[in-house]
Amino acid sequence: IGVGLVGFGLFFILFGMLLYFDSVLLAFGNILFLSGLVFIIGFRRTFTFFFQRPKMKGTSFFLGGVLTVLMRWPLLGMLLEAYGFVLLFRSFFPVAFGFLGSLANIPVLSKLLEKVGESSSMV
Repeated sequence: IGVGLVGFGLFFILFGMLLYFDSVLLAFGNILFLSGLVFIIGFRRTFTFFFQRPKMKGTSFFLGGVLTVLMRWPLLGMLLEAYGFVLLFRSFFPVAFGFLGSLANIPVLSKLLEKVGESSSMV
């Protein structure tokens, strides 16, 4: 249930941004995303993740952005959310980039990347 809620939340957030920052879709996506996160890792772990002392700045920007979107200022709210997201998950980015770099070691993907790298069109 949690993964589905997070997936639908991300879909509605993306769809809301594609429709020129529709505040209703963005608000619905934020609510679904946060409720899905609670379903995946639990209420206590979600609370402790967001309200750790070093992450309070990121939490305040992220949740402030959610509240700003709910007050129907979608562009400002999404900017605040994006900044808060970067502050909250900045320790996770090196792990994610390391994982993406290791994808080149998979035989099928390495052959695909070689073919893409070899194609040099003059257009």
